[in-house]
Amino acid sequence: MARPLNGMGEADPPRESLELRLSCMVTGQFAFVWRLLRRMGVPASDADDAAQQVFLVAAQRIRDIAVGSERSFLCSTALHVGSRFRRSHARKREDLGVDLDAHVDQAPSQEEQLDRQRARSALDQILAEMPLELRAVFVLYEIEQLTSVEIAELISVPVGTVASRLRRARDDFRARVSRAEARRNFGGQHHV
Repeated sequence: MARPLNGMGEADPPRESLELRLSCMVTGQFAFVWRLLRRMGVPASDADDAAQQVFLVAAQRIRDIAVGSERSFLCSTALHVGSRFRRSHARKREDLGVDLDAHVDQAPSQEEQLDRQRARSALDQILAEMPLELRAVFVLYEIEQLTSVEIAELISVPVGTVASRLRRARDDFRARVSRAEARRNFGGQHHV
């Protein structure tokens, strides 16, 4: 029995092969997708659902994803899914001010855990305020440690554009950190 032909007159890969490929994508890239979604502003409480949506899209489009381009496809999809989740979250705005699903470190003391949670929260807040095009490049380069060439491939822009956005993102990030520190320092002073 001949396998069905795809749009290019080639035989489609067997279903088992596609399932194995998808399974390898999930196993190998889930943590990357989850972190990317979080750093793109998806709340921790929604990150698992958003990651699942990314892989559902990949499952639906598995035949369209070029072999070797899986990470690029997942990155692009995560950026789109993350954007939808952020818009949805902004509309319902059930922000209680506490991230109940925050990752608990294996830190030796509760004080160190609290400091780390505050630092992550401050980072998430600063990243959430950055323009999306700058935030994406900043997160992929500074946090995910991808090269400019990898980022250019993942988000389909020239390497020079990545370099320009990264430069602007670093300036934007530093300015936001300085403003946050100034607010914290000013708020901590007492006038007599």
